[in-house]
This record gives sequence, C-alpha cells and structure tokens, in this order.
Amino acid sequence: MDERSSLNRRQYLTAVGASGLAATAGCIGGGGDDGGETITIGSDIPYAPFEYRNEAGDLIGFDVEIAEAVFGEQLDLNYEFQETSFDGIIASLNNANFRVIMSAMTINESRAERVDFSDPYFTAYQTVLVLEDGDISSREDLRGEAVGVQRGTTGEAAAEDLQEEFDGELQIESYDQINGAFDALLNNQVSAVINDNTVSGEFAAENDGVVFLEGDGVAADQEDAPPYLTLTIENYGIAFRQDDDEFREEVNGALQAIRDNGTYDEIYDEYFEA
Repeated sequence: MDERSSLNRRQYLTAVGASGLAATAGCIGGGGDDGGETITIGSDIPYAPFEYRNEAGDLIGFDVEIAEAVFGEQLDLNYEFQETSFDGIIASLNNANFRVIMSAMTINESRAERVDFSDPYFTAYQTVLVLEDGDISSREDLRGEAVGVQRGTTGEAAAEDLQEEFDGELQIESYDQINGAFDALLNNQVSAVINDNTVSGEFAAENDGVVFLEGDGVAADQEDAPPYLTLTIENYGIAFRQDDDEFREEVNGALQAIRDNGTYDEIYDEYFEA
C-alpha cells in the first residue's frame, strides 16, 4: 500500500473516531455500507499502543488500524469498538455483548476452551518493568517483593508462575487496568510490573527512570528476541464465539490479505519500528 492510501486510512480513523465517540458513548465506528450489520469489537481501553485515545479523544492504535484494514477495507463492513473490562471480556463476548474481541489478547489453552481464535496476528512477550534506581536488578531480586499486573491477563498468569517458582515469596497486586500497575510502580507501591513488552515499552519511553529488567529468558535463543528478560512468548488473536466459524474464516482471509498486500507491515512499522 502506498503512502497516500496509508494517510487516507489514518485520516479516516481520526474522522470516524470523533463522530463515533459523540454518537455511541464509548464506541468508535468505521467501515463500509451503512445499510449492513455493524460488527461490534470488545476491547479493553486504554492499552497503548494497541488501543488508546489521543488528546483529541479519538481512539487510535495498532489494533484500531488493523481493524480498519480487516473489517473496513477488506470485508467492507461497518464496525465499532466497545470499551469493556478485560477481566470479564470473554464472558461478555459469549453473552453476545459484541461480535468479536480485539484487545491484544494472547491465544492460550484456557481461553481456547471458551472462544475460538483467528490466526495469530502479533507476537509479544511477558516482561518485567522496574525503576532504574531501585533495588531490583535480576529475576531473583523479585523474590519477596510486590509486583503489579492487570487482572485477568497473561501478565497476571506469568506473575503467578513466578510466585510458584519462588515458593510463594512474591506478592501480586492486580489492577483493573494496566495504568493502575504503572502508577503503582512510579509511586513505589510495587517493585515491578509484569506485562506485555510493547505496552510496557511505550510506558518506559514516556517515563524517565523506568526500564526493563535485564536477563536471559524464554526468548533468549530466538531470532530478533528483545534484549531483556522475557517470561513468556505469546501470540495475539482475534476472539470469536465458538459458533461463528464462517465469520472467523472470513477474518482469517482478510488478515492474510493485508499481510500479502503490505498493509500489515506498514501499520506495524508505524507503531513499532520507530
């Protein structure tokens, strides 16, 4: 996709973001023919750089642009994001509060028992954020400390695995949104935050004195692995109710199409290569 079409997509997202917020109180709309079905996308917001609002109140982010490319451009569908708590997001999907989940959601076995996933569209790692001038400089230093996580996430699960590894000598503080854990770190209420690397990296870039905990981890031998401690390797997927196979296959086809035509790489570079 050329630079002009990319600019048009970003301008379009900004335009529909403003009108969607005004019209639907927490949703952002977009897509094709106004006479068709609107696909509602459940998402936990904010979770920068995947889904978050800019200073003007427009919903932007990697997932938001991927949604426009998949649902709007490839499938020519109307769509809107519906803000919801991550902790109850799968139950809300299965209660038909929205059609799909697109919220930087890791594909794992326990979730796959309750929903079906699209093909993976992003690889992430659970990592550890600490204060640069703090007392935590290694994985073992976390023993006996308090760590912040977002409730219901694989970051919380990674912290629970670490707690077991430390024979219970780890205090886990769970927050409804990841920003609560980040604030707790800045206020010295926790010694570390365990969370997805890209979201944590965005926070670290915006806050002096916040750094990734270094060390070898599960991704150490992988090509292009992050240069810091990794607790897990994960893939994100779009989640569907288990009776929605036909639509899931349509979305998989659209995901493959945006990989083939270069749109995926363009969006990825916009949010992660810079």
